Amino acid sequence: MSGNFPSRMCIASALCAVAAAFPATPPATQLVSLDPATMPATGSVDERFQSYNIEMVELTGGRFWKPYNSHASDADKAQAPAQQPGSTPAGLSQALFQYRPPIDLSNSRLRKLAAALGPAYVRVSGTWANSVYFHDSDSPASANAPSGFSGVLTRKEWKGLIDFSHAANAEIVSSVATSPGARDAHGVWTSQQAKELFAYTESLGGRIAAAEFMNEPNLAAMGGAPKGYDAAAFGRDVAAFRAFLQQTSPGTLLVGPGSVGEGSLAIPAGAGMLTSEDLLRAAGPVFGVFSYHLYAAVSQRCAGLGAPSQITQAAALSQDWLSRPEKINAFYAGLRDRFEPGKPLWITETADAACGGNPWASTFLDTFRYLNLHASLAQRGVKVIMHNTLASSDYGLLDEKTFAPRPNYWAALLWRRLMATTVLDPRASPAANVYVYAHCLEAHPGGVALLVINADQQIAHEITLPSAAERYSLTAKNLQATTVQLNGKPLQLNSDGSVPNFKAQPTPAGRLIFAPTTITFLAIPNAANNTCR
Repeated sequence: MSGNFPSRMCIASALCAVAAAFPATPPATQLVSLDPATMPATGSVDERFQSYNIEMVELTGGRFWKPYNSHASDADKAQAPAQQPGSTPAGLSQALFQYRPPIDLSNSRLRKLAAALGPAYVRVSGTWANSVYFHDSDSPASANAPSGFSGVLTRKEWKGLIDFSHAANAEIVSSVATSPGARDAHGVWTSQQAKELFAYTESLGGRIAAAEFMNEPNLAAMGGAPKGYDAAAFGRDVAAFRAFLQQTSPGTLLVGPGSVGEGSLAIPAGAGMLTSEDLLRAAGPVFGVFSYHLYAAVSQRCAGLGAPSQITQAAALSQDWLSRPEKINAFYAGLRDRFEPGKPLWITETADAACGGNPWASTFLDTFRYLNLHASLAQRGVKVIMHNTLASSDYGLLDEKTFAPRPNYWAALLWRRLMATTVLDPRASPAANVYVYAHCLEAHPGGVALLVINADQQIAHEITLPSAAERYSLTAKNLQATTVQLNGKPLQLNSDGSVPNFKAQPTPAGRLIFAPTTITFLAIPNAANNTCR
C-alpha cells in the first residue's frame, strides 16, 4: 500500500494505517471484484498438505549440499569420518558437499517450530537413504558401513526421529536401503534391513505412515543402485517390497514411483536415466499414492548439468518460472491418470532448485515461488507437498545452525493458520504476474481465506471485496532480505523461542491495494460461504 495514494483511497483510518506501512507505489490498476460468499469448492488437500523433509544424511551425519559462502567449523571437521565410496550422489564433485554431524532433533526450538507447522508429514529419505545400513543393536556401530552400504543409521538416531515425530505431530514417511548391500547374490532386493527398521519403529511406539521403495528410481545409477539396474528390476523389487509391507506393516501406504526431472528442463535426460513411464509399466498398478519430486531447476552448484537447467535471480519472479510447477505437475498427473487412475497425488520432495537450492532460496525472493507452488498445485489436485528441507542447506525453512526461521517458514506458518483443507475457486481473472487463490478459512465455519501474490515488480493492483477482512501482508526491505515483515513489522520469535501470534490489520470492505512484490493473506471470517460451513 502506498503512502502516496489520493485521500479518497483512505476510506477508513485502518486502511490508511496499512498504506503508511508499505513503500510508495505507483497508481494501482484495477484487478477484479471478488465475492467470497459464492466461491465454489474445487477440491481438497490433506490435513498434512504442507510437509517437509529431513534427509537421512541429516540423521546419520554426513556430507550434504554445502551452503553458499559456508566454511565448516573446526569441530565439524574433527567429527567428520573418512569418506566412504558412495557417500554422495555418483558423478558429482565432492567440493559440492560439506560434512554435518547428526541433527539434534531434541532441540527445543526446532521442535517448537516444527510443531507449529503440524499436523505434517516428515519424510526421511533422499539419495543417501538408498545405501544406509540400519545398525539394529545398542552396541556401538562400526565407523565404516558394511560392504554394499555407504552410511550407518543407529537405533539412537532413529529413536530421535520417532520422538521428534511425536513432539512435532509429524507422521513419518521414509524409504528403504536398495544398494547392493541390501541384495542377495543375484542382485535381488531382500527385506531383512527393512524388517529390522520397521520392527524397531513399532517397538518404540512409532509408525511409518508411508514409504517409497527407492529415492528417485529414474536416477537409479546416481542413487547407488547396482550396475545395469533397469525398469524390469524396479518392477521386480517393488513387487517384493509391496509384499513385505502387506505382511509386516499393512497400514503403511506404498508411495511411488517418486521420480524427478521429467516434464521440465531441470534434469536433462542422459545415459542411465530411466523414464517413469517404463518404471510404471514394469511395476503395474501397485501404488496407493502416486508421487514425484518437483524441481524446476538445478542450483548453481550443479551448473555443469547445463545452462537450460538453471534459473537466474533476475528471472525468479517471472511468469515462466512461477508457472513451471504447473507444467511439471501436468506431466506427472498425466502418468498418474494412465497408470494409477484415481490415486492421490503427492509431491514428496520439492524446493526452488535441486542440489541444495540457489543462493536466494533463503530470502524473501523465493517466498513467491514457495506459496504460488503450494496454492496453484492445491487447485490442481495435489494432496501433499513435502518441502526439502526443514533445516539443511540453502533451501531449508530454518537456518541449519541456529534454527532461525527464514522467510519461507513464516509463509508456511501463515498458510497453516489460515488456509483450511477445502480449496475454492476465487473466480478471478488476475492481471499478468498477479495470482489469486482461495481456501476455506481455518477454524471459522463459513469463513474464506484469500492469498494474493503480486509478483509484478512495477505495478500495484486492486481487488474489491464486499466485506471486511483481516489483512496479513508480507514484505521485505529488498527481495534478497532474509528478514520478512508482516504488515510493516519484522517477524521474529518470542523470547522463549516460540512462534508469535500474528496481528492482523483490520481492513474495511471496498478497494484493497496490493503493492508490487508483496504477498497478502486475507482472512474473511464473516464471508458466509455455505461450502465452508
